[in-house]
Amino acid sequence: MNDKSIAIVGSVALDTIVTPYDRKENLIGGSATYATIASGIDNEVYPVGIVGNDFPKEGFEIIKKYSTDLTDFQTVEGNTFRWGGEYDLTMDNRETLFTELGVFGNFSPNLSTKCRNTDFLFLANIHPDIQLSVMNQVEGDPVIIVDTMNLWIETTREQLLNVISNCDILLLNDSESLLLTSKSKLEKSAEILLDLGPEKVIIKCGSKGCKLFTKRNSISVGVFDVERVKDTTGAGDTFGGGYISGLASGMDERESLILGSALASVCVEDFGVNSLLSLTNEELKRRQYFIRNSVIS
Repeated sequence: MNDKSIAIVGSVALDTIVTPYDRKENLIGGSATYATIASGIDNEVYPVGIVGNDFPKEGFEIIKKYSTDLTDFQTVEGNTFRWGGEYDLTMDNRETLFTELGVFGNFSPNLSTKCRNTDFLFLANIHPDIQLSVMNQVEGDPVIIVDTMNLWIETTREQLLNVISNCDILLLNDSESLLLTSKSKLEKSAEILLDLGPEKVIIKCGSKGCKLFTKRNSISVGVFDVERVKDTTGAGDTFGGGYISGLASGMDERESLILGSALASVCVEDFGVNSLLSLTNEELKRRQYFIRNSVIS
């Protein structure tokens, strides 16, 4: 276990996933859940989230297993956030079937002392107002990583730009970078995003890998070839959690990106978090080795 701590703020959910091949309901999900599992394998992790009293015991056991402390993990009267999505044949595109915020609709975290003084703060995909509120509570000087999505870009742009200007590392996918900057070329998009304030921008490109940009250089990382993708939900959150885990463990940028990519490749092989829970260290290392050969500086 590394001595660098990671606080993860995001959603904890019960998901319904529909693909051309199957349908699953009440899967343990949410951005904070995926990121906590990915980063909690080797690090001191403090998840910050909220669930209702309908959240299953199995979910608590999963989060507890990968967490150091659950002080900031709230259980309140009401229903847990529920989300449903249906994927097309490519598994790259999905339609939201329903969103039931439940207790997550009133989520307003008040960080514990441990979280306020964390070494790394991962603000997963949640409303920018919540992200900014958490940023304003930190007392130390953590590395702040922010993830976002098209919904916030379209509906809360100004708040999101404020969040981005105050973070160290920005994570988003290629379509989100286009939406935010109106630039289709990753290099041009990254240039604009870096000028907003972050030191690093990581653009995720799904099955094409990802690219990290700074004002000095860039690193491209590929993916592990998955024979059959079953569910891509949470892959980006898993990537983010893995990347931060690498940084917290003392890895350089390249190796941290490789770790994130390897863990994301595991995530998509089964519904929900199932494949991550059964991952062995040997299999993870095998995937890291494979992806390492695809790195281009």
